[in-house]
This record gives sequence, structure tokens and C-alpha cells, in this order.
Amino acid sequence: MARVLIVGAGLTGSLCAALLRREASSPLRLTVWDKAGDSGGRMTTASSPHNPQSTVDLGAQYITCTPHYAKTHQSFYDELLAGGILKPLISPIDGMVTKEGDCNFVAPHGVSSIINHYLKQSGADICFRQRVTQINLRDNKWEVSRETGSSEQFDIVVLTMPAPQILQLRGDITNLISECQRQQLESVSYSSRYALGLFYEAGTKIDVPWAGRYITSNPCIRFISIDNKKRNIESSEIGPSLVIHTTVPFGVTHLEHSTEDVQELIFKQLENIVPGLPQPVATKCQKWRHSQVTNAAANSLGQMTLHLQPLLVCGGDGFTQSNFDGCITSALCVLEALKNHI
Repeated sequence: MARVLIVGAGLTGSLCAALLRREASSPLRLTVWDKAGDSGGRMTTASSPHNPQSTVDLGAQYITCTPHYAKTHQSFYDELLAGGILKPLISPIDGMVTKEGDCNFVAPHGVSSIINHYLKQSGADICFRQRVTQINLRDNKWEVSRETGSSEQFDIVVLTMPAPQILQLRGDITNLISECQRQQLESVSYSSRYALGLFYEAGTKIDVPWAGRYITSNPCIRFISIDNKKRNIESSEIGPSLVIHTTVPFGVTHLEHSTEDVQELIFKQLENIVPGLPQPVATKCQKWRHSQVTNAAANSLGQMTLHLQPLLVCGGDGFTQSNFDGCITSALCVLEALKNHI
């Protein structure tokens, strides 16, 4: 039974695992490693330490589907809508730019529920807090080393982490990346920002007319969402939760600052936008060093094959575009690259 390692439990990695399980002509042993403590990647949903039912989306807020992708990716949307994992976004988002024919969707159980749906479908062995450090060739297999735990051998490896993290890997992989591929990987650029999640006690009222709001005139804050309102969920037992996304210039300027200092700065600016907010019972500050892809790898067609025998493939939005459909496109391209090997 071929052993396949997928590095990264975000949307591309989880969907790759599910597609491989569906499409493989022979049995596979699928393993997913992620350096974080939970699944989701940049579609992560954080829970309040006081009430796990109180959640907030720290990454992607909602999914915009264009008429083109409504057709080409229809089966993916239909599956998620039928399962109640996605539903139409009906709550008011101030300042949202909508184009004719676009549909917006929200995940009622948090955006990471999409990732968990695909991981469950995949039946993969999922291990968190596994930071890959080296990839070496051993007896026509990949020996993959991690920060903690012993190295393991795999027949196929799929890397779905951001391009700069691929370039940081040590071992034989450094010599296997061609000069052209290295230039392509180095050309991938990302915006950086912070997200601050705020959790409130049950019964707390936040009296604003919107569920989400784009801010255009603040040097720190770009977007605010009342997450339960965005998902159109009201509960007397679960307190409201807020997420604040910073502007990219603020994120870049404060990238190496402590999250405590950054959180304080965000709070000061938040008071100007939503005065008189009550004190949250818990907070979660997330640094997105690699937030959205601003420049994807040129001519990579959704994936990059670094080695054929054994197979080593890279995927993710760095090879397409930084949205839901970009990740689906990449996962399908990775599947195509693997088809003759599974």
C-alpha cells in the first residue's frame, strides 16, 4: 500500500486528501501533517476557551463564487450546500463590493468546517504540531523529518504550505528544485495582516446595524465581523464573537512585534470605530505572515512537480489564486499530476 504524505491541513491539503481517497485505483495510506495545533490553515476557526460553541473565523470570512466557477466547480458547491456546510450569505456586510452574478456563501459552523469535511472524507491519519524540517531521498522513497518525532518514509509527498516555507526545507529537496522552479517559488508573494478574535459572555448585546463592515479610513483596521450575526445564528446560550482584520500596511509594519502589543493597538483603534464595546471574556490574536497571495508562481498551472520518481509535488493558492476556487483548482491539478502514480 503506497504511503502518501500531504503537508498542510488547509483547504488545498484537505481537498487533495479527499480527492485522492475518491480517485485512487489502489488502496492508499494517507497521512496529513500540519505545523499548527488544528486544521484549517488560512480557513481556521478559533473557539472560546470558556465555551467551545462560541467560535470566530480568523482567516477567510465568506466565499465568493463567480458565474464561471459556479459552473466549473458546481459539484463542490452542491456537495457543501447539500451538507449544510455552506449556506448563502444573507447578513448585511457594509462596504462589500459585489459583481453581477456573484454568489456569496458563509459557513454556519465556522469556515474550518469545510476543511474538516474533506479530512473526514479522506480517512487520513492527521497529525498536528508536525513541522517538517527536511526531505531526503532514501531507497527510492522520501524520508521526511520533523521538528519533534522520528522521521518517516513515504512513496509520495504533496507540499501545500506557502512557497517561502517550501524554500526553507532542508535536505535533498534543496538540490532537486531546479533553478527555474526556485525562481518561480521565490516570485510568490503574500500580504501580511493580523486578525483579532473577541469572545463575549452569553447575553451580551452589540448594537450595530451590520454583520460585517469594511473600514476604509483607518490605518489599522480593514474589516470587522460579528461572526454569529454573519452566519445568521442567534443564541441565548452562546455569546457573540467579533473578528477584526487589520490593514496590510499595519500588518507589515508590526509583523515582528509581539501579539500582545499588536492586540493593544487594535483595541485602541476599535474603540474609535465601535465605541463602548464591552470587555471580552477571551481574545485570540492571529498573525498571518502569509495572508493572501499577491503574486502567484508564473506558468505553474496549479501545481509544481519537483520530482517524478518518487513523486514530490507542490500545490496551494501560491500556484493559482488566493481564494476558495483557487485552492480547488490547485487540488484538482495535484490530483492530475498524481493520477498515473496511484
